[in-house]
Amino acid sequence: MPRITKEDKARNRQNILEAAGRMFRSQGIDAVGIAELMKEAGLTHGGFYNHFASKNDLVVEVCRASFAASLESLAGIIEDGQDKAGLPLERVVAGYLSTAHRDAADGGCPSASLVTDARRQNEAVQSVYAEGVEGYLTGFATEFLREAGEKGHELDPAEARQKAVRLLSEMVGALMIARAVRHVEPGLSGEILQAGRSHALA
Repeated sequence: MPRITKEDKARNRQNILEAAGRMFRSQGIDAVGIAELMKEAGLTHGGFYNHFASKNDLVVEVCRASFAASLESLAGIIEDGQDKAGLPLERVVAGYLSTAHRDAADGGCPSASLVTDARRQNEAVQSVYAEGVEGYLTGFATEFLREAGEKGHELDPAEARQKAVRLLSEMVGALMIARAVRHVEPGLSGEILQAGRSHALA
């Protein structure tokens, strides 16, 4: 049997991370076993431990990578500034509370898709989740301060922080409820998303 190259090993590891990210979001962390995960990644069960010491180590890395990608997207939107679709935070809210994000069962932001699972995991996973949440709050608060400065308004950093906490909480809550009822009450689900888009920044 030919020896696996470093490139192949790195590719296999990435395949596991991507498969785990999809499955954890759509099924829940505890519902996903290593055997089915490796099958989804196109690899053998025994190969898992060549990449991760335990499932918990994998969960930590998936959570960290998911937030990193999401926060990178947030940073890009903020850096682009205002465009015809609105101010950066207006575009963030519109995308987060969209039907496409709601229906992305195996994708989307980990702040909502992993929130229920995070509280059931150990402190290592919870710490990574908390770091991701902090990243969102910092980005939101910084943008609130920037927008206020552009308008010539004074905004206390503590107030900007509170506005950021409220915004993230409302976004995550609205998305979770909209997802929970979308199959049986699609109209209600859409109403929740619409109300969130209209009032999150009010």
